Amino acid sequence: MRLYYKFSILVLFAFILSCKQTTKPTQKALVNEVVETISIPPSWVAGRVNKAKEKLGASEAGIVVWNAMEAHGGLAQWYANGPLSFRFNYQPLDGKTPRDSYQSVDTWSNRAVHTSVTDSTSQFGWTGEQAWVKAKDSTAFEYDTKFWALTPLYFLGQPFVLNGEGVNLELLPEMTYKEQEHDVVKVTFDAGTGDAPDDYYILYFGKESHKLAAIRYIVSYPEYFKDGGHAPEKFMEVVGENMVDGILFPTSYKTHWLTKDEKPGEYITQIDVSNVSFENDLPKDFFDVPKDAKILIE
Repeated sequence: MRLYYKFSILVLFAFILSCKQTTKPTQKALVNEVVETISIPPSWVAGRVNKAKEKLGASEAGIVVWNAMEAHGGLAQWYANGPLSFRFNYQPLDGKTPRDSYQSVDTWSNRAVHTSVTDSTSQFGWTGEQAWVKAKDSTAFEYDTKFWALTPLYFLGQPFVLNGEGVNLELLPEMTYKEQEHDVVKVTFDAGTGDAPDDYYILYFGKESHKLAAIRYIVSYPEYFKDGGHAPEKFMEVVGENMVDGILFPTSYKTHWLTKDEKPGEYITQIDVSNVSFENDLPKDFFDVPKDAKILIE
C-alpha cells in the first residue's frame, strides 16, 4: 500500500509538471497572435497638413476652407484620430429606397466598409481600387453600393475632404442664410477624379463662425445619367453639433430641392448621423476584400 501511495504521488507530480511545461508555449502563441492594426506615422500627418495649408493659403476660397477646417477641429486632428465610424441613415420622404448602414472609413486613403444595420453579415465596401459586396441576396442593398461606398463621407467629412488631389475651389459672392452672412465656396473636380467628376458642391460657411451651415450639390453619376447631365440641384441644411475627439460633426441633414431664387424648397430627404467615433485599433486588413465577397465589375 505504501509503495502504491508513493507511485501515485509521483504520477500526480509528473502530471502537474507537464501542465506547467505546456503553459509557456501556449502564452507565447497568444503573444504571436496579436493583431497588427492600421497606423500612420505622425510625420505623414504633419506633411499632409502642411501641404494642404500651403495649397489652400494660395487663394481666397482656399483660405475660407482652411478657416472652416480650423473651426471644425483642425485638419491635423482629423487625420491624427484615425479611421472614422458612423451610422448614416438616409431616408427619402417620397418612399424611394432608403440607405442605412454602419460604416468605417479610412480618412487617410478613402477606403470604406459598410455593414447593414439589420444584418451584420451583409457588407459592401471600397478598397481604394475595388468595389465589393458580401450579402445573402440582392435585396440586402437595393442601390448602387459602388457609388454609395464613399458618398456619405463627402457630406460628413466636409470641409476636411476638400484638401485632396483634383479638388478645385472658387469663391462666390456672399449669401444671406437664416439671417446670417456666409462665405460661399464652389467645389469642382478635375476630370477622372472619383466616379462622378462632374459633381459640384456649393458650401455655405458662417462669416463669423466659419462653420459649415449648408451644402448645395448635384448628382451626375454616369450610371444614373448614361446620356450625360445631372439631377436638379439640391439644398442640404446642416443640423446640430456633435463634438467627437476634437472634431465637430452635425447630427443630421435636411435635404430640399433648390428653388429658382436659390432657396431651400420642397423637403425631400432626412439624414440622421449617429454612432460617430474614431477607431485607431482596426486590424490592418480591415478594408481588404473579405472572403467570399463579390468583386463589382467596373
